[in-house]
Amino acid sequence: MTRWNRALRGALLTSALALVSAAQAQTANTLTISSPQDPGSWDPIDTFLVNWSAVANNVFDGLVARTPDLKIIPALATEWTISDDGLNYRFTLREGVTFHNGEPFNADAVKFSFERLLGAEGDKGPQKSNYNVIQSVNVIDAKTVELKLSRPDPVLLTKLTGYGAMIVPPAYIAEKGDDYFNTHPVGTGPFSMTSYTARDAVQLKAYEGFWGDKPKLENVTFRFITEPSTALAELQSGRVDMVIPPSVPIGSLPTIEADPKLEIVSTAGATVYSLRFNTRDGITADPKVRKALVMAVDRATINEAILAGQAKPIASFQSEQTFGNDPTLEAIPFDTAGAQKLLDEAGVKPGTTLQIDVRGNDSTFNEVAQAVASYLSTVGITATIKPYETNVLLNDIIPAGRTGAMWQQTWGAWTFDYDNTAYLMYHKGERWNPYGDDPKLDALLESQRGMTNAQEREKVLHEIARYVADQALEMPLYNLNQIYAINKRVKNFIAPPDSRLRLTDVTVE
Repeated sequence: MTRWNRALRGALLTSALALVSAAQAQTANTLTISSPQDPGSWDPIDTFLVNWSAVANNVFDGLVARTPDLKIIPALATEWTISDDGLNYRFTLREGVTFHNGEPFNADAVKFSFERLLGAEGDKGPQKSNYNVIQSVNVIDAKTVELKLSRPDPVLLTKLTGYGAMIVPPAYIAEKGDDYFNTHPVGTGPFSMTSYTARDAVQLKAYEGFWGDKPKLENVTFRFITEPSTALAELQSGRVDMVIPPSVPIGSLPTIEADPKLEIVSTAGATVYSLRFNTRDGITADPKVRKALVMAVDRATINEAILAGQAKPIASFQSEQTFGNDPTLEAIPFDTAGAQKLLDEAGVKPGTTLQIDVRGNDSTFNEVAQAVASYLSTVGITATIKPYETNVLLNDIIPAGRTGAMWQQTWGAWTFDYDNTAYLMYHKGERWNPYGDDPKLDALLESQRGMTNAQEREKVLHEIARYVADQALEMPLYNLNQIYAINKRVKNFIAPPDSRLRLTDVTVE
């Protein structure tokens, strides 16, 4: 009996050690990432969210892709030609590619994806206006497809690297339907989505049939952790390996840097922050008042005191990396006396109130908003700050024109071209322009979209930025670095400047 017990204990110990070894192996091949937002739908045409792309850039592919150093490279297309007049884009497609469900990728899938984007289904989402220059999609043969444009679009190739231009499986969507596809997406990327629990997590698994270099990770988990303090605690405990922007509060950097297991990876990016104005209602309908509110705030001091060297001030709603940025454009200066004078001229009485809407889980911006409110109080304006759950603010409040006098606008400008910002922010009828109706501005925005001469187009973009500044449509604040907090066991991670993660080469020890 004693020998039997010893044998049993030995067998149990061996089994236990095997389980531990298996668990360790699984952990070593699994990356867990904290993301601040559940996009709610994984359909490429339903979204504009950077946090969507952080996940879905690993699930879907476009005809072309963009590297972290912003070079456009082949993806589902191996090569392409553009006609001299800029109206025809012909793509040679990669052969032997399959979607995660085994469905073949071919020219018909490309045609289906773009016609879906530009059709009734695309009308439901925010991406269609980025691609509506595409007049038709013609299948030349199984591995050749041509996009015919109604006018040249100098940014189209960059747009084809992300979001709405991702290629989706026709037969799968026809069988399952759009609603099912929203939560059970299928692409051609290096990882397939094996499960999605709303507001909780997404599980990805390396796709064995991926057309490119196979992922070194077996599994990736994205946990949706809205509170930055909770995300940091999970990182410190080892339950997550990475916290992605914007969930790394500036105030937490010293804590992270003091932890020997952790490190900060920061890179310049396109993400800019502003407070937009309700130009239709209340005191902010008056451009003189808007200009006064901008003048009342010492934005340089906010950048220095709150943002710890991780941001740069901006004069227009774009980073200095963006095509169309005008380095000679000077920001409206901080001038308390001048601001007070304009408010008096506009008849704004001391004690006048206004509301600033913010994303409740963005602790750094909440500090910024508090500082803005404090500066506004020096010119007699009482500002209250109203936090919203991010999806509510972005999907319900702003597009419906139900904001306060000012609201937080954070923009990734993923094309690194001012058009992608300016058209969506200022053109009549766009999702992010619930109040504006300015024919002069609309004409400027439309005119540059068809220009093939880069210098002439840049001049118009500069003119747009100056006009927006003159009308004080927003309070430009800063361009924030992309800040990632990671466990040092994560290797080969290159921080993308647009937060669009591609995890093929990443490993964990």
